[in-house]
Amino acid sequence: MKIFIDTANINEIEQALELGACDGVTTNPTLLAKEKGNPDDIYRAICERVQGPVCAEAISLEKKDIIQEGENLAAIADNMVVKIPASKDGLKAVRILESQGIRCNVTLVFSPMQALLAAKAGASFICPFVGRLDDASHDGMELIEQITHIYQNYLMNTEIMVASIRSVTHVRDAAMIGADIATIPLKVIEKLTDHPLTDKGIELFIRDWEKVQKQF
Repeated sequence: MKIFIDTANINEIEQALELGACDGVTTNPTLLAKEKGNPDDIYRAICERVQGPVCAEAISLEKKDIIQEGENLAAIADNMVVKIPASKDGLKAVRILESQGIRCNVTLVFSPMQALLAAKAGASFICPFVGRLDDASHDGMELIEQITHIYQNYLMNTEIMVASIRSVTHVRDAAMIGADIATIPLKVIEKLTDHPLTDKGIELFIRDWEKVQKQF
């Protein structure tokens, strides 16, 4: 499973790259609002550091405006991907942009039928939001299982990018189900390395090494 980092912060991206946990980047207006600078300049800086896809959100609502915005975003760099909500106009725009060779990520996916229509529209990626479903007392990972099953039934090429990840458990479950990608905040990426037995083992090795050193 590929790991994307969900951020617009260059320092966080650099940290994820050092861990080997940055196959791509997802951004959104909320993340951009935390950074200083022109959004296009931020996207360019990210694309210069990351070889994989860099997803940027289109905020327009009507098809023609989404297409124009998508074309502008795609012109920033070859690895830009346009995030478009799973609305009627959004899916219409996805069909046109993908036909032009502009990769799209259908976001705010909360049902298997939205995922099916996104794939039929030719989307390169979809983003089901598991954390938000959990917050609303639904099982977010059940949606990932349903989408994976549908896509496997019909050999659909759209990649499933699990989003709104809140915990290590979300990452583990996404990987076990067989999702293509998980897009994760840095604080959760860093927790993937944590285990109390690892910490205990390191402490034991250090103590034993100190004993060895005292013999010489």
